Amino acid sequence: MSLRFLTGGESHGKALIGIIEGIPSGLPLLPDDINKELKRRQGGKGRGGRMKIEDDRAEILSGVRLGKTLGSPLSLLIENKDWINWKEVMSSEAILNVIEPVTKPRPGHADLAGAMKYNTHDIRDILERSSARETAMRVALGAVAKRLLEEFDILIGSYVISIGSVKCKETEPKFWAEPRYLISIAEKAEKSPVRCPFKNDSKEMEKLIEKAQKEGNSLGGVFEVFAVGVPPGLGSHIQWDRRLDGRLAQALMSIQAIKAVAVGSGFNMASRFGRDVMDEIFYRSGRFLRKTNNAGGIEGGMTNGMPIVLRAAMKPIPTQRKPLRTVDIKTKKPVSAVYERSDICAVPSASVIGEAMTALTLSDAFLEKFGGDSIKETKRNYNSYIEYLKGF
Repeated sequence: MSLRFLTGGESHGKALIGIIEGIPSGLPLLPDDINKELKRRQGGKGRGGRMKIEDDRAEILSGVRLGKTLGSPLSLLIENKDWINWKEVMSSEAILNVIEPVTKPRPGHADLAGAMKYNTHDIRDILERSSARETAMRVALGAVAKRLLEEFDILIGSYVISIGSVKCKETEPKFWAEPRYLISIAEKAEKSPVRCPFKNDSKEMEKLIEKAQKEGNSLGGVFEVFAVGVPPGLGSHIQWDRRLDGRLAQALMSIQAIKAVAVGSGFNMASRFGRDVMDEIFYRSGRFLRKTNNAGGIEGGMTNGMPIVLRAAMKPIPTQRKPLRTVDIKTKKPVSAVYERSDICAVPSASVIGEAMTALTLSDAFLEKFGGDSIKETKRNYNSYIEYLKGF
């Protein structure tokens, strides 16, 4: 592993912290590079009241001097402004006041499994860390990885293709071979409250979210993440854990509430004949190319030079304003699940988090291949490889 990162902190604790190690020295990096990504994560129709409280901004604590990375670990901090309302409940010290435990687990959440695993009858011990609030720091760390990849003209974007039963009618895999197309629809998605690039579909998604909100319900959906400009040869077929598609699938699946991940055409390939989904190879103007991209830019666990296209499905958020049935873990009696302030739909936000996890995973694979303690050394290694490919 060339790039390592860790996050820490609870949803209503003082702050979120993150450490990322492996970024070469000399990479230009400013707080705004990170904060613009944090702002994108906080947007989107269907977000809950928490986003009205927080104004996420990252403080760089170490690893950067005079606007450039040092090669040492970067440590970041994001303050939780809501902590002031939870100081007693989330105190790290023993206090005399009795804190009412949370004992009613929510179906679909980490509550019950976590309580049994970590031997606690207060579910707050579990829900604070399992909360998707943790992903704010992942987005911050992913912004650093994005900044690294941008130095090599690798761009990452995303867009939402469905929320609930409303699906985009205009996205087609045949366009995945066109980097300009992917970039253009991602730019359109930035202007949509649900991050859908198509206006009519976007409006229908908004209406469905409003309906769910009135009914005290929640919604999931599907988003796509892409990366363009990725050279062939990242990842490897040599061992199972070095296959890049597997690593990317794990990265996206690790996002809270993600229940399925596909690379390229994914599940759709299983129902079609082979000759209809294999991306034929051509050679033109000194390079290999494909006119289709059903493989999503990865073959045999390695990038093939085409855009990487990933699709992830997010389940509806478990917390319901009209609580579901459950069992009190202390009394063992039937009760209604606890309600914690939550979003109605977080698919638009999840797509931004998906970008971050894709960037972190690709940066790891990129540095595996091109290494370098400084950005200049990494660029020498990269440029040498590109020259080699020209004569292959």
